[in-house]
Amino acid sequence: MPVHHQAAPGDPAMTEAEGLRLRSHWTLDPDIAFLNHGSFGACPVSVLETQAELRARMERDPVRFLAEDLEPLLDAARTEVAPFLGARPENLAFVPNATFGVNAVVRSVRFAPGDEILTTNHAYNACANALRFVADRDGARVVIAHVPIPVVSPDAVAEAVIGAITPRTRLLMIDAITSPTAIVLPFERIVREAQSRGVDVLLDAAHAPGMVDLDLETLAPAYATGNFHKWTCAPKGAGFLYVRPDRQARVRPAVISHGANTKRSDRSRFLIEFDWTGTADPTPFLCIAPALRDVAAMIPGGWPAIQMRNRAMALHQRQRIVAALGLTPVAPEAMIGSIASFMLPDADEPQDAVGGNDPLHFALQNRFRVQIPVFPWPAPPHRIVRLSAHLHNRPSDYDRLIDALRALLPAPGRG
Repeated sequence: MPVHHQAAPGDPAMTEAEGLRLRSHWTLDPDIAFLNHGSFGACPVSVLETQAELRARMERDPVRFLAEDLEPLLDAARTEVAPFLGARPENLAFVPNATFGVNAVVRSVRFAPGDEILTTNHAYNACANALRFVADRDGARVVIAHVPIPVVSPDAVAEAVIGAITPRTRLLMIDAITSPTAIVLPFERIVREAQSRGVDVLLDAAHAPGMVDLDLETLAPAYATGNFHKWTCAPKGAGFLYVRPDRQARVRPAVISHGANTKRSDRSRFLIEFDWTGTADPTPFLCIAPALRDVAAMIPGGWPAIQMRNRAMALHQRQRIVAALGLTPVAPEAMIGSIASFMLPDADEPQDAVGGNDPLHFALQNRFRVQIPVFPWPAPPHRIVRLSAHLHNRPSDYDRLIDALRALLPAPGRG
């Protein structure tokens, strides 16, 4: 599990003035306390300008850009981005998002009747749906390792997951950081132990780039996928798929295109197929490296300092919320990154099991101008709220959240 370094809550980088200065790099509505960076990220002005320049270049001569220039541009981008993930460029493909990456992997693997696909009850719903789809297709079954909340410790999570492996387990999909519950899982230990038992691991690292350190070549999961539009602030539609060399021949993109019958021998079919799945806007991929550079330059120390600052902010505001409202955190401090979730009183009104239609969310958004997700978890009427911390956040964002929750939650939910 990556080691996080905590800054003191009084760090000058976390003052209101510094937060306001950093927020100027984004076009976020100044009237909103934006505490949901974790869902879709937010792209800085400088990166949007770079993307606009690339789009203008593409539209000046679309044929030349897409048919001649694009492949070398993708190769250059891959070479620059790969070290950030601890990966070799030839083992990385660009994909629109982690859900696309998960689908590419699991729909490429064939399972036999009775095979087991293992994941946890914290898996992202879209990705769990992909597992259920291929299980139904092939007569396999999805097995859920249950990790109750509040989570006790990294060891408890690792033991629950590893303990659910059986001789029939073919694939384990494990999150690096869970989405609704915002838990940094002991994914490195889980990957090593599962693969030592002959089980391929698909690491769903949707939230990992920019929040925790990754060293994919050393860890060597069979597969890993993640997003750059979240914590590294690239444009929407920028993700990666890592496939270990010995598994690349079996993994195909969800869209089969011209590369399927290529006669080329100058590069792998893995890259040929994933680099072109049909006409689309490739500029998000080409903006990942600029986003990494531009965001790193916003504070001294670059990405290590950003990860430290964001985690320190999340931990400090988590402590304030617990003290002010009596809400129960979902995980111990050691398992928190740049997002943190809290258990809420049960909802009074019916909820969609996977939708974001909780009245509390809309009250926070519309009455108090606080943008923060409220998730039904593990199932309605139970629910949780998840806060995010990034450079554009400042203490007053969390002050507004505390005041809003104090006004909206029933007294029993506050202790």
